[in-house]
Order: sequence, then structure tokens, then C-alpha cells
Amino acid sequence: MEPFDLHPAPRVIFGAGALAKLADLADDLGGGRILLVTDPGIANAGIADRALCLLRGAARDVLVFDNVEENPTTDHVDAGVEAASAHGGIGLIVGLGGGSAMDCAKGINFILTNGGRMEDYRGMGRAQRPMLPSIGVPTTAGTGSEAQSYALISRPDTHEKMACGDLQARFRGVILDPELTASAPAHVAAATGIDAIAHAVESCVCTRRNAVSRMYALEAWRLLASGFESALEPAAGEEARAAMLLGAHFAGAAIENAMLGAAHACANPLTARYGIPHGVAVGVMLPAVIRFNGETEEARYEGFGLAPGALAEQIERFARTASLPMRLRELQVEPERLPELASDAARQWTGTFNPRPVRETDFLALYEEKY
Repeated sequence: MEPFDLHPAPRVIFGAGALAKLADLADDLGGGRILLVTDPGIANAGIADRALCLLRGAARDVLVFDNVEENPTTDHVDAGVEAASAHGGIGLIVGLGGGSAMDCAKGINFILTNGGRMEDYRGMGRAQRPMLPSIGVPTTAGTGSEAQSYALISRPDTHEKMACGDLQARFRGVILDPELTASAPAHVAAATGIDAIAHAVESCVCTRRNAVSRMYALEAWRLLASGFESALEPAAGEEARAAMLLGAHFAGAAIENAMLGAAHACANPLTARYGIPHGVAVGVMLPAVIRFNGETEEARYEGFGLAPGALAEQIERFARTASLPMRLRELQVEPERLPELASDAARQWTGTFNPRPVRETDFLALYEEKY
């Protein structure tokens, strides 16, 4: 069996209406003024106000930073740090929203407590001073950022994603309330859902998988595969939303205890160079990567109950049901730029954990297959 080094997960509160426990969780974690990090969409949906009322109802002083955008950059982190520093006394951070808000909350935590720039924390375990306790509240079933110790922050000039990790950056508490995902637009739910599925699949077969990550990944797949199509329906029931949210969290926990693979290595350059949403990009590339891996690593996919080819077809069916793009040409990617994308993909860290070694020529073949 593969060895592992398990760091116990944060406290997780799951269930419909779980947001009501936010103030109690904040009290348990202590601290002074609270920094609530979110985005304009969550604010407009009224979810930020609900969280704010709960926290202020418990006589907490709360500062709201709601200027996070998709794929947060160092500029967003710096703006959040500036806002927090101007008020002072921050003792607890709450990340409320999708992966972008939660990643930005982690990034702010790094700089607010340890100073410097996000580039200083690229990699793992670079924080030299204690970081603030924090709470993650996802409002989409996708990234699983609330289960991970890494913040994915992009450079504003190149859009390159930097993985900045530290166990101290991991949320101390997590609230999983499926009611919060009901307001997510259908195209967002589709893209984040496919992203979560990719997390489950890639973490289960990567070279750093182990008994713990595999357990999380396969349970994530069971939940996500059963809930994906139902959760996209206009009148999606609570059970489907709950399955997706918990499945995405378990997939995030699988990543935390393992890693990802070539589908994510392919997706990152598409997001950086074309602004394609991450979930859309990884959803396009995942079936091709599964087939590529299945040629030599079929045994790694046994836990899914499907041969690699059938698994790839299942994911393509999900994409069709969700009206997601299935070809790079649908995303206005120029064929002459595929070699450039392959060169970028070959430099991605996640690709080094793919179960089948993947070279630049392989990445080019994968892009060409999906063109």
C-alpha cells in the first residue's frame, strides 16, 4: 500500500441551514475583528448580508472585503490586505463564496500575518509566523478549496497560477450548507461540478495517491456522479445539491492528501492565455487524459467501476447534459497556438504527478485530440 502522512482535517459542519452556526463557530475560534472576504456576486445574492447579520448579531465587529474576482491575482490579495490593515485588529478571516473568494482569503492571511509578497509563499510551508484562524464557507460545489491548505493566486501580468500552501492557511472550520448553492447560475454549477469530478478522478489515480486520498476520491466520485445531472435541473432538490457540495469537499480533501494530474496541467494554460473558466477548460481536457492514461495505467481506475474509456465517455455525457463545450475550437482556441499551449502545460507542476509520464509532445497530442 502507498504510504501517507495524514494531517487531520478541519472541523466540518454539513447540512441544510448550517450557515446559522457561523457565529458559534467564530466564537469557538476566538479572535477580534472579523474580515469577511467575498465577491460581488455573493453580495448581490444576499448571502454576504446573511453571514454579516449572523456575525454582527453575535456582537462581532466585521469588516467586509467584497472585491474578489474570478481567478484572483496578487492585486486582489493586496487590496484585501490594505483594507484589513487600514482597520487593524483582524483576528479571524471568513472566506465566503467560490474557490476564488476562499483562495483570496488564504492569500490575505499569508500577507497580513507574515508580510512580503505572494511570490514568497509559492510552494509549501513558507510562513514563518503564526497565521490567523479562518473559516471557509463555499457557495458553489466545485473547487474544494475549503478542504485544502493551498491558495491559488495568479500573477496579474502573466495570469500564471501560483500554488501557495501552508498547513496554517487551511481553514480551521468549514460550513457546508447546500442551501447556499441554490442561487448559483446553471453555467457556474456546470463548470464547478465538472471541476469537482476532475478533482476526484485525477487525485485517485495520481502518483501521490494513498489509502486516505483514494477513500476521499472514490466517495467524492460516488456523490458527484449521482448528483451532477439532477443538480443542474431548475428545480434541483436539496439531496442533489447536498451530494454535489459534499462530493466537492471530499474531492478537495483527496487533493489535500494527494495531488492532481495532466488534465489540470492542460487546463491552466487555457485559462491563462484565453481566460477560459477553469472548470470548462479541465472538463474539455479530462476525457482525453483519462484515455491517454488508460493505455498504460488501466488498473488505477478500477475503483470507479468503469474502464478508462467508459469513464471518459461518462464524463463527456455529463458535459453534453450540462451544455459545456467539448472541443477547443468551440472556445476559439487557434490551432496554430497548440504547440505554445503544450509548452506551457509541460511546465505545470500538476503534470508531474500524472500516473503516466507526459512530455510536451504528449500534451500537444492531447490538445490536438480535443481540438
